[in-house]
Amino acid sequence: MVHWLRTSRTAILLVAGFTAFGGFGVPAAIAKNQTASSSETLSGDYLSAAVAGADHDPQAASKYYRRALALDKGNPDLMERAFASMLSAGEIDGSFFYATKLQGRGPHNTLANLALAIRAIKTGDFRQARDLLAKLGGADSSDVTALALTAWSEAGMGHTQKALATLAKLKGAESIGAYRAYHTALIDDLAGNVDDARKSYKEAQDLEPSTMRLVDARARFEARTGDIAEAKRLYGDFERSAPRNPLIKQGLADVEKGAATPRLIATPQQGAAEALFGLAASSGREGEDFAAILYLRLALFLDPSNGVAAVTLGEIYERDKSYEQAIAAYGEVPANSPLRQSTDLQIGLDLVALEKYDDAVAHMHKVIENHPDDLEAYAALGDALRANKNFADAADAYGKAIDLSGPPTPSNWLLYYDRGICLERSKQWPKAEADLKKALELSPDQPLVLNYLGYSWVDQGMNIDEAFKMLRRAVDLRPKDGYVIDSLGWAYYRMGRYDDAVHTLEKAIELKPNDATINNHLGDAYWHVGRKLEATFQWAHARDMQPEPEDLPGILKKIETGMLDDKPPTPQAVSEPSKADGG
Repeated sequence: MVHWLRTSRTAILLVAGFTAFGGFGVPAAIAKNQTASSSETLSGDYLSAAVAGADHDPQAASKYYRRALALDKGNPDLMERAFASMLSAGEIDGSFFYATKLQGRGPHNTLANLALAIRAIKTGDFRQARDLLAKLGGADSSDVTALALTAWSEAGMGHTQKALATLAKLKGAESIGAYRAYHTALIDDLAGNVDDARKSYKEAQDLEPSTMRLVDARARFEARTGDIAEAKRLYGDFERSAPRNPLIKQGLADVEKGAATPRLIATPQQGAAEALFGLAASSGREGEDFAAILYLRLALFLDPSNGVAAVTLGEIYERDKSYEQAIAAYGEVPANSPLRQSTDLQIGLDLVALEKYDDAVAHMHKVIENHPDDLEAYAALGDALRANKNFADAADAYGKAIDLSGPPTPSNWLLYYDRGICLERSKQWPKAEADLKKALELSPDQPLVLNYLGYSWVDQGMNIDEAFKMLRRAVDLRPKDGYVIDSLGWAYYRMGRYDDAVHTLEKAIELKPNDATINNHLGDAYWHVGRKLEATFQWAHARDMQPEPEDLPGILKKIETGMLDDKPPTPQAVSEPSKADGG
């Protein structure tokens, strides 16, 4: 089966005993002492909040928890949940009201004390921040969050040596060593301790050589202190290993033209935000998305200019398929950030994921107006048009991206593959075949191309031996891909090898049981081996699974009359793809 939808381009848990995304049961304490009417409303709001949390909609969760709290004032469980939901939703200023109330109920509410410490850092009250962080353990604990933020609070008071001594208490894995050295370098850099900062920057990068933020901070430092050659080397090495990073690209351009290279972290507030961002990245890698979201929200509260934090937040929401939340997060990237262009593209792709195709296309056209030479913008426009099955216009958009990409290189195979699919879907097979061949030439063992070209050839009765080799190779490369296995099964069917077709298509259906095309194919194969009742069952499944509009009439006819008049053409007799057969 040729699957034409595009694949997308681009901790320490502080919650301590509760989560805004918790279970669905209503604690007995919530309904206690309520009237029947108010209890029913309270329970409804609580359940609505829990459902919203489970659906990764913190704004709705926050609203419903606060509504429930208005009916049951002072309920500590509701207050904690409302507070955590507000933090997760980015409603930071409003959350401080609940943080203060929770703090008044006892000194051990970790998240409330953290939030209030962050507010103190934001306003420059570093002494108060240090005192609040002491309730998390402060400088005497081994808690990474408390130690890092305490260090930046000391730096904010001008106590550089105390700040460095606090960071020195960070112990643990190699990643903690890099984190400690990085923040040591940032604090020494901010204090003007050039030699010490250089030593710590190098130590951090030796431990974590591929961390973009560290490379950017160190390169800025080297350029600012006069070693332009070293700054160029740092940026250049990273660019070669991870090309097209907009921040590195901008940094290298600034250094090469002699532009000013300000500190990446220029204030204690930004330093604290960077500490939280690093903890969020660690939490995300360990699967603690809720903790990561809290850290990122607090980091952005301290430093709204931190575009990397906003992008990371968007990526977490995308991973959870919370595309509305992702779009909102990407919208927080500052307009003057080098990341703005790529996040604008990602917003368009998220609109596609939400099936808001007209909005996505309009959004992409605006991006192209602002960046007419951006091949990624044209590719993203092609994605949006293709998702809406506007294949001819999508092919044109991919064509413009190809024109901008210059001479074909292995990295451009996807553009030719994408255009080839859209040309094939818009009945322009000779052009489609040329693009698919070019994609295979650029990436000879690419299973997606092997599958699409091999399937198309079989479906048209062309190059059968070569097509079978390609499909078998695609299956070897992607043995768990139901679409690829379906292609091989359909090839067997088109060749009249019905037993082999059934065996292979049954494997495909195990992997993709809810795909209309694969169910349709298996029904056809069953019919031709005499399993006619099972064939009708598979066709009925296909009918109920939202098949392609052009496939539905054929499926309905087979359900009604079977395939009594069907005489599958020999491969040599087929002249063009048969989409009614589910290709």
